[in-house]
Amino acid sequence: MATTTAAQRREQARLDYDAFLRSCPTNQLLGRLSDKWVSLVVSALHAGPRRYSDIGRRIAGVSPKMLTQTLRALERDGIVARTVTPSVPLRVDYELTPLGHSLGGLLMAVKEWAETHFDEVRAAREHYDGTHSDEDA
Repeated sequence: MATTTAAQRREQARLDYDAFLRSCPTNQLLGRLSDKWVSLVVSALHAGPRRYSDIGRRIAGVSPKMLTQTLRALERDGIVARTVTPSVPLRVDYELTPLGHSLGGLLMAVKEWAETHFDEVRAAREHYDGTHSDEDA
């Protein structure tokens, strides 16, 4: 039996990832990335660094608690970097890391698709709702 190096074992594990399996780390990562607040925060930061309050104003409906949780999770995942500038009051800026920028382009495309095609989706929903009764469910 041939021995493998740690690097070879890591590479094989990466190749064995299957996001369709609940226990797979990529499944958990997809769960995080599909969160609407994650998509909106990454999209808001795609143009450049922003202060916490600017992000909160940009994203309608996000509570301070949810914004803080989302930013912390993205920072932990290496998608967002947090910079504290000592001043009065304290200044905290958030920006995408290189990893975050690679994700940002994808999420911006999804956001733009939703903005471009919402009228078509709404029409499809209305058509569906008009032709399917509650009894069909």
